[in-house]
Amino acid sequence: MPRRMISLPHCAALLLAAGVSLAHAHHVMDYALPATALEGLLSGLGHPVIGIDHLFFIVGAGVLAAQTRRGFLLPFFFVVASISAAGWRAMGAPLELGELWVAGTLVILGAILLAGRNPGWGESAALFVVCGALHGYALAEAIVGAERTPLLAYFAGLTVIQGALALAAWWAATWLNSRRPQLPLSRLVGGAVGVAGLVFVTMAAIG
Repeated sequence: MPRRMISLPHCAALLLAAGVSLAHAHHVMDYALPATALEGLLSGLGHPVIGIDHLFFIVGAGVLAAQTRRGFLLPFFFVVASISAAGWRAMGAPLELGELWVAGTLVILGAILLAGRNPGWGESAALFVVCGALHGYALAEAIVGAERTPLLAYFAGLTVIQGALALAAWWAATWLNSRRPQLPLSRLVGGAVGVAGLVFVTMAAIG
């Protein structure tokens, strides 16, 4: 009996359905402000993982980096921009940026991956900086008002997990591209990221 093939939109929908409850939780401390270094570290490590929109983007960004010359450097642009923006917000920046902006980065990244065009170094670096800043600003919501020690621990966790995830995705995509060149990895990931972005844009717009 032949196996039924599951389409890309169905896969993305299943992943989103599994992650929606996590995205709503969006905080390993159940929305409580981290009060110790350990709580700050765990919150920083957990936020980009249980925040499914951030996770989708970081993985997609790693796949895009694999298509770019010296792409292993690009995650550092993302992380530096993310931590800088998070620090700016934690210090009381008045700018209001909703989840719609983060969802928009998913749509843009998905479109770039689906297009199958290798962006130039400058274009990729600019994309990673801008999107990193938007994601970092959103991720800082959980730490605004915290004391210095948990705040620094949160930033340490955020730095480690974002860099590790992006570099792991870059390495995996580089490995697959070299050994399975016939696999349309960029388009597969781009489709999943794009669908996720559209879902999150819709959720942000109506919610």
